[in-house]
This record gives sequence, C-alpha cells and structure tokens, in this order.
Amino acid sequence: MNIFLRELKANLKSLLIWGVIVILFVSEGFAEFSAFAGNPEMLAILDQMPPALLAAFNLDAFNLTTIAGFLGVMFIYFALLLSISAVMWGSDIISKEERDKTVEFSLTLPIPRGRLVTVKTLVATVNCIGLLIITWGVSLANAAKYQPDSQFYSFLSLCMLALFILQMIFLAVGIFLGCAVKHYKRSNSVAVSLLLGTYFLSIVSGLDKDLGFLKYFSPFTYFDPAMLLHESRIDITFVWLSAGIIAVCMFGAYVTYSKRDMYI
Repeated sequence: MNIFLRELKANLKSLLIWGVIVILFVSEGFAEFSAFAGNPEMLAILDQMPPALLAAFNLDAFNLTTIAGFLGVMFIYFALLLSISAVMWGSDIISKEERDKTVEFSLTLPIPRGRLVTVKTLVATVNCIGLLIITWGVSLANAAKYQPDSQFYSFLSLCMLALFILQMIFLAVGIFLGCAVKHYKRSNSVAVSLLLGTYFLSIVSGLDKDLGFLKYFSPFTYFDPAMLLHESRIDITFVWLSAGIIAVCMFGAYVTYSKRDMYI
C-alpha cells in the first residue's frame, strides 16, 4: 500500500498536466462546433474534399451540424490524446526507476519484481481512469449548452467505454516496452512511435477497401464511432482482440522484467 500511495503521489503532477491539456483540447473542439451547429451551409466545405479522405476520417458517416455527429468526428482525436498519455504512463512508470536512479532502492524492498509491476500498473490505470473521467466531464459540460438528446448521452457513454479499452491496450503496450526495452531512454520513444504507427495504419486502412485487413493491426480502428452512434453497440470481436493484446503484453511484461538486468 505504501508503494501504491508513493507512486500515486509521484504521478499526480503528470495527471494534472494531461488533465489541463484534455480540458483545453475538448473545450476548443466544442467551440469549433459552434460554427457548424444548425448551419447546413458549412457542410458544403466537405463536398470539396476527396471521397477517400472523407471516408478515412469518418467525415462521411456523421452530420457535423449535430452535437452527436460532431462528437463522432472528434472521437479519433480523443482516442489519440488519451492513448498517447496511456502509453507514456505505461512505459515511463517502469523505466523511471532507472532514469531517476531509484531502481536500487526499489529492488531492495522485500517484494518480488512481479508485485512491483502490478502496483505500478494499478497506479497507471488509476491515472488513465482519472483522465477519462476528466474527458467525460468536460464533454458533458461543453455539450450541455447545445441541449443534446438522450441519443447523445448514450453515444458519449459508449465512446468513453471504447476510449477506456483503448487506454488499457496502450497502457499494457507501454508497460511491456518499459519492462522489455533494455535501455530506459528508448522505451518512451519506441512506445510513442509504435502508437503513431498504428494510427497511421488506421488512416491507410480507410483509404482503400483492399487495405481493410490493416484494421486488425491498429487498435484505433477497433471501435468505429459510426457503429457506436448508429447501432449503439461495440463489435465484440474487437473487444476480445483487445483483451488478447492486453493479456499478451502484461504476460510479456512480467516475464521480461523478472529477468531484466537493471541500470543502477
């Protein structure tokens, strides 16, 4: 418990910084919506864009003049922001012991390495949940002025569930890289590079139907906001795939960290 509280306190500043970033981003996003709200003429701008590009960014699946449609378009940006924070927390919370030269102290504690990974994972998960709650609350506060209907609230709840699963995927990836990458300075850069690579795959997979198979390699395509809005459901296939990725990454994290040589 003492380790958990110490780690929670040590990571509070990072949570607050990310919280401010999310508040500013979400607020700015909803401010942009004021230009589209109830103004169909603004949609004429989209007609000038290539159909493939509209499909890649899901712009053809939503009505941007409605608050639910605008949220559907913004979903991928929320996902990207929350996923980056999750993967960075995951990799950093493991590797920072070597970076801050506190690994020797941690290893002298009367607990196995596996438990240390568990505690750090729980702390990073709390941070992810905290940031998700901030995102949810700011979204509700900004949407209230547009008098959203019940469909919007249901859609927002499904979006938050999908975002939480995405956070857990990239958190697990980050923790695995933090445990597996031998040099602590590289774990963060590798984690963010991998995330951006999967985001790029999500864009490419939407440009051409022949590249649709790439969606299985990018968590950003696992939760289609159009399905969340129009069908009010999450594809269970991708939920199981997400659970598999998380399980494999966490198993790999425990195995590699237990055998890893530390830089003291």
